[in-house]
Amino acid sequence: MKHLDEYRDAAAVRQLADEIAAAATRPWTIMEVCGGQTHSIVRFGLDALLPPSLTLVHGPGCPVCVTPAGMIDAAIALSLRPGVLLCSFGDMLRVPGTREDLLRAKAAGGGVRVVYSPMDALRLAEENPGCEVAFFAVGFETTAPANALALREAKRRRLGNFSMLCSHVLVPPAMEAILADPGGRVQGFLAAGHVCAVMGWEEYAPLAARHGVPIVVTGFEPVDLLGGVLLCVRQLEDGRAEVENAYARWVRREGNAPAQALLREVFRVVPREWRGIGGLPASGLGLSETYADFDAAKRFGLEPEEGGESCYGKTAAHAETGAEAEGGCLAGLVLQGRIKPADCPHFGSRCTPDRPLGAPMVSDEGACAAYFRYRGEVC
Repeated sequence: MKHLDEYRDAAAVRQLADEIAAAATRPWTIMEVCGGQTHSIVRFGLDALLPPSLTLVHGPGCPVCVTPAGMIDAAIALSLRPGVLLCSFGDMLRVPGTREDLLRAKAAGGGVRVVYSPMDALRLAEENPGCEVAFFAVGFETTAPANALALREAKRRRLGNFSMLCSHVLVPPAMEAILADPGGRVQGFLAAGHVCAVMGWEEYAPLAARHGVPIVVTGFEPVDLLGGVLLCVRQLEDGRAEVENAYARWVRREGNAPAQALLREVFRVVPREWRGIGGLPASGLGLSETYADFDAAKRFGLEPEEGGESCYGKTAAHAETGAEAEGGCLAGLVLQGRIKPADCPHFGSRCTPDRPLGAPMVSDEGACAAYFRYRGEVC
């Protein structure tokens, strides 16, 4: 693959691919959980180096992609309130809600400001005491500590005009839902190294044992990813279902204890709606009672996740049957690993980064965006 030749350790990658081909004697399907891993796989053509019997599918590992339309609608409504400034990372602005996105709300006069960290939003609140500043907090366990730190600092500074619209999600419940799906085909997982750097990997052990699937913690470099695939294939071939850490240079078994303590202080585990998957119990983080005064949803009377619907206005049952979502977008099936982006009939035609039907074509970590960017000419 032409992109692999740009990689400094291309020879090591090809050697790992040869070892995987020698180890895999049966068909196997492995899912990588992180959108950053997906982009590395597609960019460097790692899946093309694997034997035809080995399939890599892409999971719901893009935080932008799994943020439900109801939460986007709540953020839009908040930005249109007089005296309110909604702060968000830039990749959230073009994610479609039920009818529009934050970029259109901004063009219509909404108070939307792109920031690069929650501390930027905190600074804006401090500099503008007459304005309500709300930070749109999305992401997995990776981004949660920084947001928790911003809330702790807001409490310390007694910033009464700062709040957070929280849409954090947790990785293990999504993996559980995928494995519990009768129509699922995932037999092994590559776990996201940055999430495990925060949370450790002990929480994955019960999941691996309960479903009989190997879970390998890995990073984002091509050598990391194929090294993880090799360990996963060896477990599958041996009939083992364990958690292995192939990212030991960054991940420890117990994770980052101070970060976990901060998460327990600021957040509590709550049910969460996942775009393209539906409602999952105990799969998100909401603000704890100690920080309830900073909850934008409560402060402004928003209810972004009521109704039990998935991101495209369909119930989870529609996703399970493969029914088309609103606008014909099949992104929900991509997020569940049921299909690959190029299998959607609208990929590259009705759905492009300039005219996205679904969030995975918007986000820099979305699988559809990765396929369009690196393989649009051949898909």
